[in-house]
Amino acid sequence: MIIEIDSIHDERVAVFTSLTENMLRSRLDPARALFIAESPKVIRVALSQGLHPRAMLCERRHITGDAADIIAACPDMPVYTADRELLQSLTGYTLTRGVLVAFERPEAPALADVCRDARRVVVIDGVTDTTNIGAIFRSAAALGADAVLLTPTSCDPLNRRSVRVSMGSVFLVPWTWLEGDITEQMHSLGFKTVALALTDRSVSIADEALNAEERLALILGTEGDGLAHATIAAADYTARIPMHHCVDSLNVAAASAVAVYQLVQGPRRPL
Repeated sequence: MIIEIDSIHDERVAVFTSLTENMLRSRLDPARALFIAESPKVIRVALSQGLHPRAMLCERRHITGDAADIIAACPDMPVYTADRELLQSLTGYTLTRGVLVAFERPEAPALADVCRDARRVVVIDGVTDTTNIGAIFRSAAALGADAVLLTPTSCDPLNRRSVRVSMGSVFLVPWTWLEGDITEQMHSLGFKTVALALTDRSVSIADEALNAEERLALILGTEGDGLAHATIAAADYTARIPMHHCVDSLNVAAASAVAVYQLVQGPRRPL
């Protein structure tokens, strides 16, 4: 299944060269929706979680190198290859270690299924920076969050850059979309909500009552504007991360790591 190409305009590799993220998502035909994973490490994580590869684009030298085990594990997957110079001319792509794989996009599970056995979930509300999305997922997976939920105004976690920044963590932690009022939805599933925001009523993220909650949803907002006032007002708690040296806040991805670590550890680990 090794196929040589001599042009980035070859229609067989259009999925890698000319389709936008919206085209890849193929909302009108979910059965054909795809996403792109790059770098052997990230691709291996996707395969380990049972995701189905559709095609690979690979530098020739990696066929018997970094990508050899991936190719061997997917004997029916077409592998398109060329020299590095040609692949470097791909519009919009800086190849990471010379390997890209197009995967079939999995269907998002139901909200109730994702949250059924969860105690600590992260809700991403209106975050549109793909780097931040990937970093939040990486922290959530590494530090013990049970699930990640995203409002429709947030960036797609299977965006190519989000997948890469997460180092494949988007495949490791359960996630889905959350529509409608966040606190109302989470209450219906048995969760209390905590908005991470600076207000007059914000408590420390190490607050004992907050950490003692049996089921808790941490709500994170976008850079700059943060969470909407209505979202903050509706939350059961508003919490802040204690700061020093007159710094008022952290990047949302960094803040998510601190908050998830604290809330997963509970009152035994105060800040």
